Amino acid sequence: MHGQEDLQTSMFSDISLEERVPRSHPLRRLRGLVDMILGEMGGLFDEVYSHTGRPSIPLEYLLRALLLQTLFTVRSERQLMEQLDYNLLFRWFVGLGMDAPVWDRTVFSINRDRLLCTEMAREFFQRVLQRAEWQGFVSDEHFSVDGSLIEAWASHKSFVKRGWQWPGPSVWA
Repeated sequence: MHGQEDLQTSMFSDISLEERVPRSHPLRRLRGLVDMILGEMGGLFDEVYSHTGRPSIPLEYLLRALLLQTLFTVRSERQLMEQLDYNLLFRWFVGLGMDAPVWDRTVFSINRDRLLCTEMAREFFQRVLQRAEWQGFVSDEHFSVDGSLIEAWASHKSFVKRGWQWPGPSVWA
């Protein structure tokens, strides 16, 4: 018998984000490691925040989002905010609830730039890398590159002689 398509979406869900992420997903182990590092650095974060003015993006969320952007090669803040809006795995890793609003990309970029100018960001990423290596999360056995990113970054048009035809991807195959 042919099943019926349910066109009525549920208004509420009783399944948490935690339940949606498989127990064996590799980001679960990384999230535990990152949470431990962020807990250790909590005192540094408290020193940076002002007690007046509007609240900004919590540094813990910002650092987790930047780590995701790096791990999943998300090319821009616009795409990262889009992923955070609909990707439940990304929401879970960053710490956003199912109904939490996603930040405006310009606000995110401003906060990111401000954070990356500090020693805290460098310290966080160094700790993540050191602990990931120690836990065996990092390996040099496999390496892959998105060729379109390299082309965009290198701006290959500025390196190509006039009249010369790009041979295409078959040269690399």
